[in-house]
Amino acid sequence: MPEKYELDERARILLRHLINSHTRDGQPVGSKSLVRLAGLDVSPATVRNIMARLEEMGLVESPHTSAGRVPTQAGYRLFIDSLLEVDNLAASAQQTISQSLDTDKTSTDLIHSAGEILSRITHLAGIVSLTHTAPAEVRHIEFMKLSERRVLVILVINQDEVHNKVIHVDRDYTDIELQQAAQNLSRYLLGQSFENARERLLEELAEVRSDVDEITQKVLDAMQEVCDLNAHDLVTSGESNLLQYAELSDINKLRDLFNVFNEKTDLLKLLDGCTTAEGVEIFIGSESGYSVLSNCSVVGAPYQVKGDIIGVLGVIGPTRIDYQRVIPVVDITARLLTSALNTPN
Repeated sequence: MPEKYELDERARILLRHLINSHTRDGQPVGSKSLVRLAGLDVSPATVRNIMARLEEMGLVESPHTSAGRVPTQAGYRLFIDSLLEVDNLAASAQQTISQSLDTDKTSTDLIHSAGEILSRITHLAGIVSLTHTAPAEVRHIEFMKLSERRVLVILVINQDEVHNKVIHVDRDYTDIELQQAAQNLSRYLLGQSFENARERLLEELAEVRSDVDEITQKVLDAMQEVCDLNAHDLVTSGESNLLQYAELSDINKLRDLFNVFNEKTDLLKLLDGCTTAEGVEIFIGSESGYSVLSNCSVVGAPYQVKGDIIGVLGVIGPTRIDYQRVIPVVDITARLLTSALNTPN
């Protein structure tokens, strides 16, 4: 603990109870209430003196309209690093998370479910990033002829990601021609990294041209779209939960915050900082580096596929979120999502 924050036992107990009380109801905490909450045999005057010292350290502050005190960003950071007593997640909550991450689901559905269950249990906004997806590997290609010179392309990527894309062609193709085109593409793409297979295929097509090249090029373009989408994506859930917190209710703050969810880029960069974390990473207020999140905290943890970190999940809420309850929810959800993504269907 930094020297300037060295606290005696009474100060530590009082700061912990002040933060726990403030996270519950969002109200400033007065000295008389702290005496009762902490159960210490000290007078309110002694508590006021200790609070004044904590305020000088920059760990608490007094809102203009109240004699009570609230924690500062520095106070929260000290609390999380040194004073936090993380709860064990209830068995019922673990079961709820586990059931939502049914291994029979596709990986895409699992990721969406993770965001939804985080939001539902914590009453915050759930976020899941896909910033480090492994190279796309093609498992299956199939063409289905539609009307008016349209062809449905069915692609299975990686373990179980199914993508459908309608392409428009310059002439009608027979079922046999489409079957032949699928077989030709399969020779190059199945079981291979898409980028490597694409480069090899385009080199050979430059030497040998055929009438189905039109379909080949359009399928490659469609697959490139799929790969670009998977490379940087963000799933959000429960943003409306943030409306319940008075400190975030200012219309301008809400507009800016919801813009962050819609544009996604800043959140993806922020979550990218969690990929090197061992377990749960927490950004409090300005620690995120984004002014729009100055009144918010982000709690995130990475998840993996085959030992590689492919993304981060977590929650966003006000700085007074219930860390001792939220941290284990995020941690266990990341572990269970990792397990589900690595369980063969």
